[in-house]
Amino acid sequence: MFKHLLLPTDGSPRSEAAIQKSIAFAKSIDAKVTGLHVIPGLPIFAYPTAMMGDIRQEYEERFKAQAKQYLTVAEKAASDAGVAFDCVYVTSDHPYAAIIEVAREKGCDLIVMASHGRRGAKAVLLGSETHKVLVHSTLPVLVYP
Repeated sequence: MFKHLLLPTDGSPRSEAAIQKSIAFAKSIDAKVTGLHVIPGLPIFAYPTAMMGDIRQEYEERFKAQAKQYLTVAEKAASDAGVAFDCVYVTSDHPYAAIIEVAREKGCDLIVMASHGRRGAKAVLLGSETHKVLVHSTLPVLVYP
């Protein structure tokens, strides 16, 4: 049925738990997995133009290292399970849109994500990238609570 899963991760404990379950699921259906981390865009309004070059480089280096760290967790889980794995990180101000776009570009047929369990006012104020993916994606989305 599903042959290629997209597995976005933000490095949170819930996301790491979803990675373990997703890799086990992928193994059970003989699917390959693409891990994804979306790096947030740099808010440029906060700094004078002259400072932007150094700040942008520092920012990118720090967040790329963090992305690699998060994706290494998924890569190790896939390797241990014998599941074909690829990973990618992208920069975007809208993580949900980046998740959907990467799924399309990579030919994924299922997006597998963690839910962060926000409820009430916190959910309304902070929003949910998982919810946005559910609303906007034309692909099936499997959500681990």
